[in-house]
Amino acid sequence: MMKKCLILITFSIVFVISGCANKEKPEADYNPEGRLKELNITLPSPPEPIANYVNAVRTGNLIFLAGKGPKYPDGSEMSGKLGQEITIEQGYEGARQTAINQLAVLKTMLGDLNKVKRIVKVLGLVNSDPSFVEQPKVINGFSDLMVDVFGEKGKHARAAIGVASLPRAQTVEIELIVEVYE
Repeated sequence: MMKKCLILITFSIVFVISGCANKEKPEADYNPEGRLKELNITLPSPPEPIANYVNAVRTGNLIFLAGKGPKYPDGSEMSGKLGQEITIEQGYEGARQTAINQLAVLKTMLGDLNKVKRIVKVLGLVNSDPSFVEQPKVINGFSDLMVDVFGEKGKHARAAIGVASLPRAQTVEIELIVEVYE
């Protein structure tokens, strides 16, 4: 009985040590920072929260980013309702700008986007007329940029939901969950 316990303890220690020594790191050719340069994207300063919350919270290897909208570096925002004064193409561009804003939050928090292991989940809210049903086409502006920047690691689970209104009448608000390397 004692011999079985020692073997089990030894196996457990070896398992724990090998797990600690095998910390994951990004592949050598993984370079979202370089990809941003190729796409001619300069990240702005991240938009400041407009109420009593923070831009992001990290717990373990996950970062939960608060919802952001299409705010431009000059301070202007895209506002309006899809299915009324805003076209799908305009909404797509607003979602893309929102992706840039969220990347700015991540860059500020991590210091280096190469620390992003995977974009896990995206929740896209679209300020929509009740008859508008193309929310996924709008939120593709966000998703497409995540894949352009992170490749396969940018593919994520997603919801694209129409809502009656958003703060300051912005066209979209998007939040996400990101897994990072230690």
